[in-house]
Amino acid sequence: MALALRWLRPLPSLLRGSLFPVARGAVPGCPALPPGRCGQCVQRVLLSRQLATKKAKGKGQSPPKVNISAALVEDIIDLEETSEDMQAVIEALKEDFNRNISVRTSPGALDHITVVTKDGKFPLNQLGQISQKSPQLLLVNMSSFPESTAAAMKALRESGMNLNPEVDGTMIRVPVPKVTREHRENLAKLAKQSTNKSKEALRKVRSKSISQVKKSKSKVSEDTIWLLEKQIQQMADEAAAEMDKLLAAKTKELLG
Repeated sequence: MALALRWLRPLPSLLRGSLFPVARGAVPGCPALPPGRCGQCVQRVLLSRQLATKKAKGKGQSPPKVNISAALVEDIIDLEETSEDMQAVIEALKEDFNRNISVRTSPGALDHITVVTKDGKFPLNQLGQISQKSPQLLLVNMSSFPESTAAAMKALRESGMNLNPEVDGTMIRVPVPKVTREHRENLAKLAKQSTNKSKEALRKVRSKSISQVKKSKSKVSEDTIWLLEKQIQQMADEAAAEMDKLLAAKTKELLG
């Protein structure tokens, strides 16, 4: 009995030594590097996520979301920058909805109507002074750029806002359209078109990021590339879903 106890006594220290690299999050062969910073550590993290995904699919469950730490792949792609670019597209859509697609027409709604002149394209508010004379009438004073009055009239008519401007010298009178069912439906169509344009911009961000990842094929494993592409696609899908929610809320606001 005493002999057996003496034989078992060294085991705790041996176990501690063998488990220590796992507890740190490192792997044998890279004790000098911080946990998770070497190539082998990255591969272990990525492989464990891939295996977890396959295991979930085998059980008939939805696969877990990929959530790769940006710090682990910063030499391949800046995932935070990708996320910021996608969020910027969403914010631009929100601003477009608030500024240009509303039942109530305000002076600010005309600000960014693009006017095409012989000198280039300009927002309407850079060529004319926009004011509201009454709830039913907006005025655009073109006295600073009278030569652009005709172009401004054309831009107002083609803005998709159901506007029928009238010109009086260098003053453009813009009657506020009545809130008819047809007008609401036209605004809802504009909201849909705007959302589609934003989704196209989102796809460009996604494609640019995936192209950047593929440039590292010679440096990292195929598993790493595959998981990064999946992560970027997941980010794009979430952004598109948020756009759909914005569109649904705006459509409900417009059509009731």
